[in-house]
Amino acid sequence: MGNDLITRAAQRVAELKGYFVDHERFVPLAEGFSILAEKRLVDIQTGRISEAQGLALSGHSGAGKSAAITHFLSQESRRLADRDYGDSTIISLRVPSPAKLKFVGQMLLRALGYPIGADRHAWYIWDLVQHHLKERRVLFVHLDEAQDLASRGTKHELDSVTSMLKTLMTDPEWPVGIILSGTNELEDILNHDHQLARRMKTFRFESLSPAAYGDDILDLLESYCERSNLAPEEDVLELSHGERVVHAAANQFGIAIVLILDAIEDAFLQGQETLNRHNFIRAYHRRTSCDAEFNPFVVPDFMRIDARQVFSRENRT
Repeated sequence: MGNDLITRAAQRVAELKGYFVDHERFVPLAEGFSILAEKRLVDIQTGRISEAQGLALSGHSGAGKSAAITHFLSQESRRLADRDYGDSTIISLRVPSPAKLKFVGQMLLRALGYPIGADRHAWYIWDLVQHHLKERRVLFVHLDEAQDLASRGTKHELDSVTSMLKTLMTDPEWPVGIILSGTNELEDILNHDHQLARRMKTFRFESLSPAAYGDDILDLLESYCERSNLAPEEDVLELSHGERVVHAAANQFGIAIVLILDAIEDAFLQGQETLNRHNFIRAYHRRTSCDAEFNPFVVPDFMRIDARQVFSRENRT
């Protein structure tokens, strides 16, 4: 396996990663945000000041939340820029650790192009945040991994951060919509603060069922094969293979895509023109270092395997 082959495989997989799959769960999420954006624009055009609304998306790790959020935020940012609302109408950042009020404010200022030292008080930092959000006409702030607002700080800090988020949404001069995405613990945060929750449209990416989504995953596999110029062999087009992919991905949509791309990468590295079950076997082994007895693409009774485990082997000591 030469370096040229490895480089070419990496380039081709990178191109495939740029392809977003419009799945059934994405549509209501994107439509929900478009409605929020249009309401905000109407308020601006009419000079009316009303509380901003937000959106919250929860789901297990690997469910595909980040890809979905990134895609529709990118779409909406371009659309808003085309309507002369500038290129900073949506600010997106990952919740810092620890998720204290001061640190979240500092991260927001950095994203707004106004870094500030750690010696400032939290109240001063957030005054600057509100000022710069208005000056740059920011319509929405997205906080990814928002469950860390609760898991990395004290209850007092959680109360402080959620209170400030509500303040941004109800600012009498420039209200800003809040978008939260994170694991299922995010739901606990919203249920902790009912005032924040009632201002949110909520969505959840549920886990996949192998029986219900096997066919959908096969359609996805064929779509990626077409884009990669690989012909899928019969053994990867069987319904049981789609079910294996779902189970191997721990029932998470985002991980299923990663597994398919890993298998395609293996086919590229082997110099193949087709995609077969052996590519999935090797791809899963590279991800987990599990023995064949714990590889869902090898054993007949694959449902017994815990796909969340790595380094599984028959005689582990």
